[in-house]
Amino acid sequence: YLAKNKAEFMEIGQAIRNDDYATITYTSGTTSDPKGVILTHRNYTANVEQALSRVDIPPHFRTLIILPLDHCFAHVVGFYIMIACGASVATVQIGATPMETLKNIPQNIREVQPHFLLSVPALAKNFRKNIESSIRAKGRFTEALFNLALRTAYAYNSDGYGRGSGWRIVLAPVVGIFDALLFRKVRQAFGGHLEFFVGGGALLDIELQRYYCAIGIPMFQGYGLSEATPIISANSFDHCIFGSSGAVVKPMEIKICDGDGKSLGYGEKGEIVIKGENVMAGYWKNPTATAETVVDGWLHTGDMGYMRDSQFLYVVGRFKSLLISADGEKYSPEGFEDSLTDSSKFIDQVVLHNNQDPYTTVIIVPNKEALKEFVKSENPGIDITSREAKELMLKKIQDEVNSYRKGGSRAGMFPERWLPAAIIVADEPFTEQNHMVNSTMKIVRGKVEKHYADRIAYALTAEGKNLLNEKNIASL
Repeated sequence: YLAKNKAEFMEIGQAIRNDDYATITYTSGTTSDPKGVILTHRNYTANVEQALSRVDIPPHFRTLIILPLDHCFAHVVGFYIMIACGASVATVQIGATPMETLKNIPQNIREVQPHFLLSVPALAKNFRKNIESSIRAKGRFTEALFNLALRTAYAYNSDGYGRGSGWRIVLAPVVGIFDALLFRKVRQAFGGHLEFFVGGGALLDIELQRYYCAIGIPMFQGYGLSEATPIISANSFDHCIFGSSGAVVKPMEIKICDGDGKSLGYGEKGEIVIKGENVMAGYWKNPTATAETVVDGWLHTGDMGYMRDSQFLYVVGRFKSLLISADGEKYSPEGFEDSLTDSSKFIDQVVLHNNQDPYTTVIIVPNKEALKEFVKSENPGIDITSREAKELMLKKIQDEVNSYRKGGSRAGMFPERWLPAAIIVADEPFTEQNHMVNSTMKIVRGKVEKHYADRIAYALTAEGKNLLNEKNIASL
């Protein structure tokens, strides 16, 4: 084509202006109605330049795009950064059905042998569960050895920033041995060349960041949103603190504001507000929403966070996702939700709910297979379809939640008053098909709450608050 049409092709490219619209992407509507985010050509090229201030991509690098192609995260980090650096991109082989496409991913990873992958928390958790299942299948000795290797690597890596520093240097040889014996074999499943993940899409649990760093494939969590094209901050080899959303990209201005728009100091929580060439042109045919979101060039993200210092940003949740208690106190639920799903193999998805209610409720999608295996191992010969078995499964779910209460293994991680007093067992997983998960695998809180409105109301009654109620039994 270029041999015959080069002049025409160049003419098209040269006719494009920086402020011309490149894409209109509809937001997922996790907390409100979807809006069409207009991104210009300059938005994209500016964000590529900003992203490259945090990550270095050598020309020999390869990546495999697993995430949907209809979002600016995949556009910028998956394609445009790679193009800018002369690196290579592959996409997952499409199957006849979505499930068939998913099954192609492991084979495609082995074929492409990527140097990094884009990920979102749901995908990262799924990868971890697969790794742990394969380790368990090798027997108790291998599982015990793997867990010892993890603990050693956790100590060596510290918070990411202090990796191998001070006394930890004595652990280096031991970590090296464990890496050769165990972790290198785990990495082979990812093609053998994988150096890191780039995480986006939602908050990533600290434990998950520690885990992937320990096995030698750090997951560099970043933060952004469609309206910012999307990258605002990212962890990297040079700048990484577990639990943070990374160092802010350059050039870009950022401030943390209170409810009145006043700038706050380091360590103070407020709304994250940014200004730069990556800020969207506006919302498609929605001037009111545009004027509310972009004020004097400053993008009001609607996310709550704080700056640790001049570089590192911490995101703590969505303003509009905040739980509100009966006395008006507000709380961000994402930390607890992510921690519970990440730490428990018995729980796959979680939505915490409190809308000025007397107590907090939680909607849980259980891992039924893991629960059945647990009940059978603890109660040999039990009829797994019996009510007795289902009650034991419910009690195990309750034990997982109670581990965050006083005396539990995770006590003190979250305020007791916001822990759920009633459990709702979901009757089906949250998926794209039932519209409770969006294309980037984020749970659409509003859709879940609407679908389970009757169950939430029931959970706020004396009968529904009882863990072993008929509706929870029926859901199992």
